[in-house]
Amino acid sequence: MANTNAIEIDQISKHYPSQPEGQMALRMLSFQVKTGSLFGLVGPDGAGKTSLMRILATVILPNSGSAAIGGYDVVHQAEKVHPLIGYIPQNFSLYPDLTVAENLEFFADINEVPVSERQARFGRLLAFTNLEKYSDRRSLNLSGGMRKKLALACALVHQPQVLLLDEPTTGVDPISRREFWNILSELALNGVTIFLSTPYMDEAERCQSIGLIQKGELLRVSEPKTLAAELPFEVLELTVKDLDKARKVLEPLPQINGCRIVGDRMRIQAAHVKPAEKAIETALGYAGLGDFHVRQVHKTMEDVFLHITGDSHEH
Repeated sequence: MANTNAIEIDQISKHYPSQPEGQMALRMLSFQVKTGSLFGLVGPDGAGKTSLMRILATVILPNSGSAAIGGYDVVHQAEKVHPLIGYIPQNFSLYPDLTVAENLEFFADINEVPVSERQARFGRLLAFTNLEKYSDRRSLNLSGGMRKKLALACALVHQPQVLLLDEPTTGVDPISRREFWNILSELALNGVTIFLSTPYMDEAERCQSIGLIQKGELLRVSEPKTLAAELPFEVLELTVKDLDKARKVLEPLPQINGCRIVGDRMRIQAAHVKPAEKAIETALGYAGLGDFHVRQVHKTMEDVFLHITGDSHEH
């Protein structure tokens, strides 16, 4: 792929007949993904991630706009695009009665992988995904994480230059998610362009660049560190016994921009750390909540997303 951009998206819009008039699955999306990069399309369920992924994979057509992979138009040159891409939809169809090796053989058949290259290629893929010991096991009997890795191996069997992965770690346990991401990172290091969608903000931080999408509209495209650095506040983390009471006490303080309870802690936004820490200490002391711990923490993609969408005061 000589082009510095593996994927180019220009004014893509999509409307489904089932949607009310004026509502769009995608509205005028434009951005590029550099060759050899790991790009994440990040947003909640229903944001339009799958629609864009399916357009790029030539599964559905856009209503307007254009997209190209490796310089080939996904609508008018789909036959040129297919050999370049490996696509894993959310519900990737492995054949449950086939073994790991037989699934690889099947996908090699449909992707016209030369028979002479298969044995060596299968061996590399099985080793790469840590599935060597399970080559004779039916995919029906694999764990969720192992099925995801087998799906990835099948998508890689024809050595695509671009991987399209639609929420590849949804429903996978944390250990398998970490293993899957280790594999993706190695693929990116070897020059494969990876375009994935995810609802997980922690996964967004592992991408080289991300696009934030909500309700079919692209909000920002940038590097995660850049987006975090642009936030007009710092973040403090508070540990205290009664979080609800603490929130009621702290929210009115002028030194605090917003509070959000996350699990057993509270994330607090403040323009200036020291004045906020002093105000928190004083207010919680007066409220009888003196047993607490507060510290500055790094800004996350969730902080970024909630700020950009205007929901940074969510509780």
